[in-house]
Amino acid sequence: MERSLVVTLIGADRPGLVEAVSRAVVENGGNWLESRMARLAGRFAGVLRIAVAAERVPAIERALAALEGQGLRTLVEEADEPAESRERPLLLELVGQDRPGIVRQIAAVLAAHGVNVENLATDRTSAPESGESIFRASMRLRVPDGVATDTLRRELERIASDLMVDVVLET
Repeated sequence: MERSLVVTLIGADRPGLVEAVSRAVVENGGNWLESRMARLAGRFAGVLRIAVAAERVPAIERALAALEGQGLRTLVEEADEPAESRERPLLLELVGQDRPGIVRQIAAVLAAHGVNVENLATDRTSAPESGESIFRASMRLRVPDGVATDTLRRELERIASDLMVDVVLET
């Protein structure tokens, strides 16, 4: 029987980390299915999902744990395959002047409606003319069937004006 494992990784960024992880996976019978990895403040951080035969799980866990000797900490969790979802996907894009609390306030509205954030990517850049910090966020959401997109849009636009950000919600 095949198992699905979710692996989190973090360590000082350097060349060869992805190769070391992929070698540990393939040499122990795993199949790399999906991942998100990035360099953040000089650290390499990532999450990946692999498939592996049940009897190979202990070996792959040992191989990944051995990467600590190369400065890469790992955490392995066995995951269940999700049941078919009755939620609909939406995309949320946000841009505005950076300030503390933007993600928290947007996330509070989403949570209040039972909306799941499946993917979140944020970035901070300098505005070309003024040099002010601009915050950008992109979210892939799963919205319960009972939540109207227009209601969610109105609530997000209401707090967007307080936050001084532009919000776009689309299917």
